[in-house]
Amino acid sequence: MNLFEPARDRWTNIVLSVLRIVAALVFMQHGSQKLFQFPPSGAPGPVAPFTLLSLTGVAGILEFFGGMMLLIGLLTRPVAFILCGEMAVAYFRTHAPRAFFPIVNRGELAVVLCFLFLYFAFAGGGSVSVDALIRGRRRVNR
Repeated sequence: MNLFEPARDRWTNIVLSVLRIVAALVFMQHGSQKLFQFPPSGAPGPVAPFTLLSLTGVAGILEFFGGMMLLIGLLTRPVAFILCGEMAVAYFRTHAPRAFFPIVNRGELAVVLCFLFLYFAFAGGGSVSVDALIRGRRRVNR
């Protein structure tokens, strides 16, 4: 095994799928907090009233249902591109005005997720995804 060579394509695609699934599960929690108040945030005080077509409501829909689509690997590339944009907006609208550095403005998760979703928009969902199943069926039917 050469440490300077990339892993074999099979393992690279499997790990890409695992990364996509874990990121989706984490991301969906943010959406479920906004939409369903679950899991509870632990923030003191009453829960703010929820409006579906508010900025928070749209973010919750994108995070929960977009995360669900990423979880199963359905339309991974376009969904990831949209979620990348959502995280960029979240960072510059919510976090960046507080301070310059992400570690200070608590925006590091938004930055990491933004670039992770950008990677998925180019790399796709990996071999363990609905997209891969659809791609495989199309090749068989040709």
